[in-house]
Amino acid sequence: MSAAEQTRSDIVAMLPRLRRFARALTGSLADADDIVQIAVERALMRMDQYQQGTRLESWLFSITRNAWIDEARSRTRRGKVFAPVEAGEHVGHGGEAEVHAKLEADDVWTAMRKLPEEQREAVALVCVEGLAYREAAEALDIPIGTLTSRLARGREALQIMLGGAK
Repeated sequence: MSAAEQTRSDIVAMLPRLRRFARALTGSLADADDIVQIAVERALMRMDQYQQGTRLESWLFSITRNAWIDEARSRTRRGKVFAPVEAGEHVGHGGEAEVHAKLEADDVWTAMRKLPEEQREAVALVCVEGLAYREAAEALDIPIGTLTSRLARGREALQIMLGGAK
């Protein structure tokens, strides 16, 4: 398998993580899917810019974040969204345990959406995606001290919103 084929395969393997990160940024499954599609298209078109041996996930998270920034700016100018909220997020039914788990997850996503964008990005990359601080700081193109500060404030705000701290 060539290096380009391996990189493409690795990008496909990253799709669930990119989707989670995009959802944390956008607050919407439909918008997250659209942002991931844009990011993957950009990554595939710019594979020559990827440096073999570096962290592919940091590169992809950075592209995803930039795609969202571009889209948010564009929305401000256009005043519209990708898809209506009622486009089908609530399809199917689960058992009682699944419903409780979904409600808890929904509470977390709701709290995440209330965080300032900088804190939401830091929490999503470190706490949800498991990136090391250095990798997350690189993906966001910020100093590691700035990342730790945003992460600490974001975690504290989430704990308060979710009832874990008083």
